[in-house]
This record gives sequence, C-alpha cells and structure tokens, in this order.
Amino acid sequence: MTKYGTLLRAALITGVASAALAGCGMMSKSNTASFSGAMNAASEVPPNMTRGSGLAEAWLNRDTNVLKYKITYTGLSGPATAAHFHGPAAAGANAGVVLPFANAASPIEGQATLTPAQAADLVAGKWYANIHTAANPGGEIRGQMLPKM
Repeated sequence: MTKYGTLLRAALITGVASAALAGCGMMSKSNTASFSGAMNAASEVPPNMTRGSGLAEAWLNRDTNVLKYKITYTGLSGPATAAHFHGPAAAGANAGVVLPFANAASPIEGQATLTPAQAADLVAGKWYANIHTAANPGGEIRGQMLPKM
C-alpha cells in the first residue's frame, strides 16, 4: 500500500468517527411533548348533531411548562362564541375551563405557562379543547388532547 493510500484511509476513518461522535449530541431526548385532538360533535358530552370538525394541536416544553397551541376548525352551526381547554377530565366526562383562549376565531394560536399540576393533567390525557356556539352553548365540537407518540 502506498503512503498516500494509508493517509487517505486514516483521514476517512477519522472523519467517520468524528461524524459519529458529533451525531451522538444530536440524538439527545427532546424536552417537548406534542399533543393532538380531533375535534367533532360526537365527542361532546352529551353529543350533538352538528357537522363541525377541527384539530387541536399543542406542544409543551417540559423544562419551562410553556404550552404553545393551535386549534383550527370548520363547519360550525354559527360563529364560535367561546373556546378553551378544559380539564381535568377523561374522554366522556366534563370539566371546568383551565385555559381560555383570547379569541375564538379559527385559527386559534397562543401560548401560556402551565402550573406543574396542569402540565401533569395534560400529559395524562385529561385536557380537552372545546369550541362553543350560540346553538351549542355547552360545546359544539370537542377534542381530547392525547400525547403523540
């Protein structure tokens, strides 16, 4: 083997090892938990017969408990009169408002800092997003916030 070939092999091996070590740092566990809930009238308690639908998405920074969220919906019986997260409650049960949204018009986007108890309830799947209308003041569409895997 020539001296050039030996040097080339050594450079390649060193480069591969460096890339592998650098990649290890990029594989650290994310501190963001993601949640989503498909929103529909059948999930309301009690269910209603409207055709509205939507999607609630949220991202929780586990280090700071800052929750960012985006809710989109369409097809409601009329304009939304209120919208918020409720909890703690499992699917099929109702609970009080834990995080009201400043604006009920789709898309709803915002962020809030949760208490440790609120964050624990969200992670446990005990929060739901709810959109209210005049025709359905108790809630027209609902989506249980479940962790994304």
